[in-house]
Amino acid sequence: MLAGDDLRASFVPAAGMIGCSLTHRGEELLVQRGGLDAWRGSGRSFGLPLLHPWANRLRDWRYAAGGRAVTIDRARGVVRADDNGLPIHGALASAEDWDMVDAGADGSAAWLRAALDYDRRDDRLAVFPFRHRLELDLRLEGGALTVTTTIVATGAGAVPVAFGWHPWLRLPGVPRAEWELTQPARTAIALDRLQLPTGERAPAEAERGPLGDRVLDDHSEVTEDAVFAIAGGGRTITVEWAGGYRYAQVFAPAELEVVCLEPMMAPVAALSSGEDLALVPPGERSGASFRVRVA
Repeated sequence: MLAGDDLRASFVPAAGMIGCSLTHRGEELLVQRGGLDAWRGSGRSFGLPLLHPWANRLRDWRYAAGGRAVTIDRARGVVRADDNGLPIHGALASAEDWDMVDAGADGSAAWLRAALDYDRRDDRLAVFPFRHRLELDLRLEGGALTVTTTIVATGAGAVPVAFGWHPWLRLPGVPRAEWELTQPARTAIALDRLQLPTGERAPAEAERGPLGDRVLDDHSEVTEDAVFAIAGGGRTITVEWAGGYRYAQVFAPAELEVVCLEPMMAPVAALSSGEDLALVPPGERSGASFRVRVA
């Protein structure tokens, strides 16, 4: 638990370091869906989950990246499938072996640091055969939660970087149709019926307006200081790209009172296509930060 004057955040090391709660003045801002039980059981996303080694989906249960050809064994249950049978959101939903490194608070901030040796488990390594350590730094200060994720390449080979986070955000007490959505200027990346990139891109202007009855599952390339937000009922939730992230997904399904403003390190299916897929050289580290600000 991280606590400030108005903002409180809870993360669960034994469940993939998922952020299970973010409250502002006692009101929950994260959609719970099936909660921890569903997350641990079926990998059903909720709250604020880390998606690693990839966010979003791949084109197939096979991919080639970083000089390695990989076939994911779906039967092992480490990776779940989306509604179209494609592998989605990586392999960490059931990770129970995060190590707590540091936690504390002072008069102005609260923090938590944790680490995960990814290759500690062979089933994870079979999905993503690149030895590395994940380091997570969470800091609550000044009405904002800052999340910094770092990959340290610990093996002899370079590590592809395609992780992301998936904040399931809500504005309590305000109908979804009345939420105001703000998006920055960006490059829209067209997706096909399977939500995979078609190769088409087009500029999209900054926008601010009611969410209304819109259904969104939009992908884009953004600047490293991009800002997305939802507002309503006197409250604004802002998700700030704070360095490292260059892609975004905005997800607003018809059936849920939610908007997901998702920072991503690479485009959808980058492990499949290799497009704009960064690699961390052996012995080096690379990370990115985003911030959830509530006012």
